[in-house]
Amino acid sequence: MSASPSVESHSPYGPDGTIAGSDERLFNRDLAPVPRNKRTWTSYSIFAMWMSDVHSVGGYTFAASLFLLGISGWQVLLALTIGILVVYVLMNWVGKPSFEHGIPFPVMARVSMGVMGANLAAIIRGVVGIVWYGVQTYFASKAVATLLLLFVPSVAAWRDVTFLRLDGLGWFSFLFMWIFQLFIFQRGMETIRRFIDFCGPAVYVVMFVLMAWILSQAGLGSLSLTLGGKVLSGGEQMASMGNAILLVISYFAALLLNFGDFSRFAKSEPQMKVGNFLGLPVNFVVFAIITVIVTSGSAHVFGSMIMDPVAIVGKIQNKVAVVLGSLTFIVATMGINIVANFVSPAYDIANLFAKHVDFKKGGLIASILAVLVCPWIFVDSPKAITVFVSVFGAVLAPLYGVMMADFYLVKRQKVETAQLYTMAREGRFYYDGGWNRVGLAALVLSGAISIGWELCTQLLHVLPDNNFGWLIGAVAGAAIYTVAMRLAKRT
Repeated sequence: MSASPSVESHSPYGPDGTIAGSDERLFNRDLAPVPRNKRTWTSYSIFAMWMSDVHSVGGYTFAASLFLLGISGWQVLLALTIGILVVYVLMNWVGKPSFEHGIPFPVMARVSMGVMGANLAAIIRGVVGIVWYGVQTYFASKAVATLLLLFVPSVAAWRDVTFLRLDGLGWFSFLFMWIFQLFIFQRGMETIRRFIDFCGPAVYVVMFVLMAWILSQAGLGSLSLTLGGKVLSGGEQMASMGNAILLVISYFAALLLNFGDFSRFAKSEPQMKVGNFLGLPVNFVVFAIITVIVTSGSAHVFGSMIMDPVAIVGKIQNKVAVVLGSLTFIVATMGINIVANFVSPAYDIANLFAKHVDFKKGGLIASILAVLVCPWIFVDSPKAITVFVSVFGAVLAPLYGVMMADFYLVKRQKVETAQLYTMAREGRFYYDGGWNRVGLAALVLSGAISIGWELCTQLLHVLPDNNFGWLIGAVAGAAIYTVAMRLAKRT
């Protein structure tokens, strides 16, 4: 994957700032390439973005759940390190084409799927983002409920009323978070950048304070880096380490598709890579260590292990600490919702209806749909989180494999930006009436393989429990697409 990309000899922009010859079904201001002189994201912006993505209640629960696999804490940390280093490399791969051409994920998907076929890719990624948006909003709403119970104890009576398996207090807290987030998100990408520049570091401060408090109460000698009580054989330990590595990749499966939505704003490729390195390998491992110390210590301080940081904060007998902790986790979860679950569906829906829907309208539609999925129903335990992550990883992986194989192996990094916005029959990415049938077939076949694998392991249990869905889907997608495109003599 080292072929040199082509450099366009002319600007794709017309005199009025639009793409010359662009079709209104494919172009609006939010989908247009970002000019180099308007890119404002530095290494710190990318680093802060990853802090916002990792530092959340969902991220905390996920990291802690990996320490329940039955292997030693040091084995888990090794697996986490390997997994996040793989994610770092994969993220740089997917970020490069969007950086070079200044385009978001759904426009980049047109290269492999066709100018209309990219709508399918946008739907797949958008649906996952919308579901995750609801899940993270629900996690943050728990902190809102904690604050309400602290200052208005009478709201506990709201729990007597239940609708769609969520009580009245839960509904009020969830809808409050939903409205609060939407107010911030509708301000646009530059406001989003400034907001996430604040979110990640703020959570680190609270997490370090929480860790220090837990250590002062429990004592360093009483802590264990292994949270589970399982005893595994050597082969089972290796399998668990492999599962941990693949779960880390699956956790980032969504952003492995749409990181281009952010890399398109980077000032330079080196700044993108430095931000990725600080925000992924360095940040993720440090956060995982803090997570397991706090979770392990909670067993000694409160008598039982608590894997929800909001619940830990709520048990501290200090109103100031509870307020600061709860507000911080609210802000943190808003950060990840921006990064992973709002920006992509907003662009994806805008791509589907480019003539009528812009980024802000797309985000509004995505947020409304996030309420309708009732996310609290399927993330009610740490085990449910790992299954959820693994299954969605298997859904998204084939598309990653197809897109990366197309850009690096088939197109050899040569993309004419203006061709991404035209419906002309002779257009480079028009393919078969706007659809690349080869790409569609590869996506369906590889998706059937990876999703079928997950069903056989997670639901039907006819195969040993594992988390290979993402790897299988990505490799199958890349292999089937590359072979099929070459057999069809398409480049």
